[in-house]
Order: sequence, then C-alpha cells, then structure tokens
Amino acid sequence: MRTEKGFTLLEVMIALAVFATLAAAVMSASQYVLRQSARVEARLLAGWLADNHLSELHLQSATLAIGSKTLTQRFAQREWRLVQRIVSEPDTGLLRVELSVSPAGSDPALLSVTHWLARSHD
Repeated sequence: MRTEKGFTLLEVMIALAVFATLAAAVMSASQYVLRQSARVEARLLAGWLADNHLSELHLQSATLAIGSKTLTQRFAQREWRLVQRIVSEPDTGLLRVELSVSPAGSDPALLSVTHWLARSHD
C-alpha cells in the first residue's frame, strides 16, 4: 500500500473551524475597540467645546444673565447641544455655571461641568 501525503478532509475542517473562531474573536474585539475609540473621541470633543464655551462666558462675565439656556453649536463637523445654567452664589460675588454637553438629538450628556466665574472683571 502506498501512503499518500497531505491532509485529510477532517483535518482541513478542524483547521477551518479554528480559524473561523479566531476570526470571529478578532472581529468582535476590533468592533469593541472602534466603539470605544468613537466614544473617547466624542468625550474629548465635548470637553473642548465646554472649555471654549466657558472661556467665552469668562470674557462676558460682567454681562451674564442668570438662568438656564440651551444652545446648539456646530463643532468638529458635528452638531452639539449645550445646556448652561447660571446661578448667582449669595455673598460671594461669584456666578456658578453648570454646563452639560451632548450630541444634538441625544439626551444623555457626555460631559457635565461646574465652573465659577467672578461677576465682573477688575
């Protein structure tokens, strides 16, 4: 009897099953990494937008109105919703600014910040 060299059908099927399992695991991990990357990018952009908005409020601190306001801004080719609440802190001369940033059309805030501003510049 002559021996043939090569793989049997069973060996090929087992190898394909192992590679398919590994490919599924790699795809799942890469999808997770992409979702996390997008989430981190959105939080970073929300932080920049909040920082920019707080800088603008700091420049206007002498004329800021007490109360709540919802703003829509375009930043980094995306629409964002900023909800600002300005409250006067009694006996301090400070204004407390509460700012929430979320993508437009999305309810949960990606970032919430509380900041204090002097009522007027010296």
